[in-house]
Amino acid sequence: MIPNPLEIPITDTHIHVDPINGKGPLKIAKIFYNNGGRVMIIPNKPAWNFGQPTNYEKGMDLNNEYVDLINKETPVHAYSFLGVHPAEYSNLIRAGKTYQEAYKRIIKAINYGSKEIEKGNALGIGEIGRPHYPVEEEELKYHNKILEYCLKLGKDLNCPVMLHTEDFTPQKYEEIAKIADKIGFNKNKLIKHHAEAHVLKEENFGIVPSITTNKTNIIEALKKGTRFFMETDFFDEDEHPGMVLGPKTVPKRTLNFIQNEIMTVEEAFQIHKNNVEKVFDIDQ
Repeated sequence: MIPNPLEIPITDTHIHVDPINGKGPLKIAKIFYNNGGRVMIIPNKPAWNFGQPTNYEKGMDLNNEYVDLINKETPVHAYSFLGVHPAEYSNLIRAGKTYQEAYKRIIKAINYGSKEIEKGNALGIGEIGRPHYPVEEEELKYHNKILEYCLKLGKDLNCPVMLHTEDFTPQKYEEIAKIADKIGFNKNKLIKHHAEAHVLKEENFGIVPSITTNKTNIIEALKKGTRFFMETDFFDEDEHPGMVLGPKTVPKRTLNFIQNEIMTVEEAFQIHKNNVEKVFDIDQ
């Protein structure tokens, strides 16, 4: 029996909501759902978006509130990820904090988020990782320390960790995979957000790519397999309405690809249901 495409739990694995600077959680969730989307994985935005640049805990609390609102008021299933964006560490350094002072503040916030994960209020740690812009070597050492701390915490919590990093080559995937292996963190729960079509094991070394869902990326990925996610990294900011991609993108592209026989229904179920259930440990 051929599965019904309308039953695919189409999932955007990295999408933001912002009621202060954008349309907000309910409008975005409804746009997503009306175009065929069913599941949203929502990392908190940086604290500066809410006017309190170093109140990371408040940003996490707000994210959990928005996720709860979506789940209560719309048919979409939403899940919260809590973390501290690498740029927030960089901002503390620019503001005059020492590397160690900034590190302690970020770790305090990460620990706060971990308690929310323990309570069941969030699904995993993220987005965390390394800057996508050049920094001094000493600063990069501390970004890597934060990354290792989060992987140790993720191992203890048995939860997924979502990475924000520089663009990855296979060599970069291998570097991070070795860090995960050293810690004993399960790479099947390590997600590279804003990824390109690095689907093969020799390209990603066991890390799971969450691929930016432009047409070229997904077509290239499908040539290699289905072990990947689809994301928009939508920012929900009125000043940048389509940044990075709009909230319609993942469902519309998935259904369009099925209609045009670029993606099979079975492949769509693998990407949006089986992969999501396995990595995020949720039932679709």
